[in-house]
Amino acid sequence: MNSYKHYSFDLWLTLIKSNPAFKVERTRYFHQHFNGKNKSVQEVGVIFRQVDLMVNAMNEKTGKNVDADEMYLMVISLINDYDFNFHDLDLDDLYQKMEVLLLNHMPLIYCDNCLNVLSAIKSSGETSTNILSNTGFIKGHTLRKVISHLGIDEFIDFQLYSDEVRMSKPNSGFFQLMINTIDRQKHQQLSLNEIIHVGDNPFADIRGAQMMGISSMLIHSNNLSISNLLS
Repeated sequence: MNSYKHYSFDLWLTLIKSNPAFKVERTRYFHQHFNGKNKSVQEVGVIFRQVDLMVNAMNEKTGKNVDADEMYLMVISLINDYDFNFHDLDLDDLYQKMEVLLLNHMPLIYCDNCLNVLSAIKSSGETSTNILSNTGFIKGHTLRKVISHLGIDEFIDFQLYSDEVRMSKPNSGFFQLMINTIDRQKHQQLSLNEIIHVGDNPFADIRGAQMMGISSMLIHSNNLSISNLLS
């Protein structure tokens, strides 16, 4: 295993992946409750995907963060061809329903060996770890519940989510925040090349890390997982 002292991980398609049932049920809910134009279930599903891709691109370009509530408003607006009265919509209640739906259809650990890899990384007692994740339809406070339920938090020293700090990868400020949050009592001498960030996005994760001068490893699109950290 490489002698890194600090390991930073993206979340989606790095440590966890979506439960397909969640997206199905979420689409059905919006189809039933916000569908004044009688769109098909398939059309509503396409709208969710379009908003997700668009917001991801916006966040990566600006380095800022479009909030989950704003994303749900975009979806509702598009379903209704921009003809919807938002005044009586309780956004807090809507998000709470989406959170319950997600927790009932819990995301899955990305690879069978992920927890073993995290355990091995932490076993020496000399390394530290974090999650550095852009968020979309699911907020950081919900993801913390997911990480706890899946047993990942046992191996993670701290978690940073874009919606909580209003910055998105590859924003150098987001990566700098991660670097600044590392426990320097544990790592009194820590050089940038002793930090590695692991993620699935060549731009947000790999380029973001490279711009900060820290090491990086791309996974998922090249059929690699965090298991390769142990090779």
